[in-house]
Parts: sequence; structure tokens; C-alpha cells
Amino acid sequence: MNKSGEENLLSLPERHNRILTLLQQNGSISVAQLAELFRVSEVTIRKDLTLLEQQKKLYRTHGSAILISPYISDRHVNEKEKRCVAEKRAIGMAAAGMISEGDSIIIASGTTMAFLAREIDPEGHLTVLTAAVPVTQILSQHPRIDVIQLGGITRSSSVSVVGPFAEQMLSHFNCSKLFLGVDGIDLEFGLTTTNMLEASLNNAMIDAAQKVVVLADSTKFGRRGFSKICDLEAVDRIITDSGIQPLYLDRLRERGIEVTVVDL
Repeated sequence: MNKSGEENLLSLPERHNRILTLLQQNGSISVAQLAELFRVSEVTIRKDLTLLEQQKKLYRTHGSAILISPYISDRHVNEKEKRCVAEKRAIGMAAAGMISEGDSIIIASGTTMAFLAREIDPEGHLTVLTAAVPVTQILSQHPRIDVIQLGGITRSSSVSVVGPFAEQMLSHFNCSKLFLGVDGIDLEFGLTTTNMLEASLNNAMIDAAQKVVVLADSTKFGRRGFSKICDLEAVDRIITDSGIQPLYLDRLRERGIEVTVVDL
């Protein structure tokens, strides 16, 4: 199609389909870009986007449109552990392969961390600091692993600890790697979670680790939780699954972040 002169000849359904196709390709697109492309007014485009949002086909935000709402609500661990099981298991296996003999690592909270813990079987000694009670339960049975359970307030929804006591404990340690789970990864806003105390603890974990490895299935990209953990510049590596959109993969690698994509 000749974008300079024919886009404005599209019917309303054709224009809507074209908008959705562009969002699939680009992740987001602005009202101004769409108005220029289709040679219609921004008022017309806003009406288009409002209608598509009412049909739950996209989400409007700050003069642009994205495919889904980026905002995440807190869910109980029992619900979260049933989602993307195959993806989390594969991600956990890849992360476990990064652990070296004699490592001292931090494992944050989240259902993917439990999948990681089940895959850890070190040849030599391993020290693990963790906020997640399920991770402690899994790894404390292993004879070659010393587990240091961080103390503090236990969040019932995640079965993990948060708060100043846990953060103070972390200030006494220096670990080689942090394995971090998140609720959202946004290219502009960074890493987020749904709870501000958990975000604060995660930030303290980053300060206590030499390398930050984020474990996130592909549904986490383009999403935002209530509380920001850090900018993407703090991340060394992300392990995700093959469902990640090429757009996110390319932009992360452009920023110098190593991305490992696991096949299911």
C-alpha cells in the first residue's frame, strides 16, 4: 500500500484492522503517528482507539495505544504458579545452569524462583540467600547447599519476607549472582513488582550482588506493577521464553543486556 496517499481510502473496519496490525508489529503507536499515516485528524484516531478499547482489543495511554493494559494487580502465589508452567520450568533450568561451584547467590521471591530451586544440584558447595520461604523449603534438603533465610514480615500472597530486617541482613553480604523475578518489564519504566516493600528489598538485593539475572516469562514484557524496582541498566541478563516479541528482544540487546531465550 502506498502510505503517502492510500491509507485514507480505508474503510473504518480496514483502518481498525490496520491499527491492530501495527500494534502487533511495534508494541505501541502514537495518535499523531496514526493520524499522519491514515491522513485523518487526531480526533478521528482517538475515536477509533476508544472504540477498539471498548472492544478490549487495545489499551490507550498518554496519547498512544498498546495491545494490553500494562498495569498488573497482585495475585496469590497459588494462582500465579499455575500460569506458564512449561515456560517457568525451562527458564529455571537455564538459570540453574549459570550457577558455578563455590557460588554465593541470592534468590528473590516469585513462582519462577521455586522452579529454579528445584533444578539446582551443585557439584560442590553452594550458599543461597533467599526471601522466599518455598525456596528455603526446597533447598534446605540438599546436603551441599547452605541456605540463609532472610527475616522480616511474611507476605501471605507471595510466601516471602519483606521489610527493613531483611534489607539490613543483605547489607552484610556480597554475592556473585542475584536471580530476580519481576511482575513487569517495561522498556521505558524498567523492572516492577506489585508491592512497594518487595520492590525495596529487591533493590537491596541488587546492591548486594555482582550480577543481576532476571527470570521472566514472555507475558511479563510490556507490563507494569505498582512499584518500580530499578531501571533496565541495572540488569546484566534476562532469561525468558520464545514467546517474547522480537521488538522487545531487539531493544533489550541494543541496550547491552544479554538475553537468553529458552525453547519449550
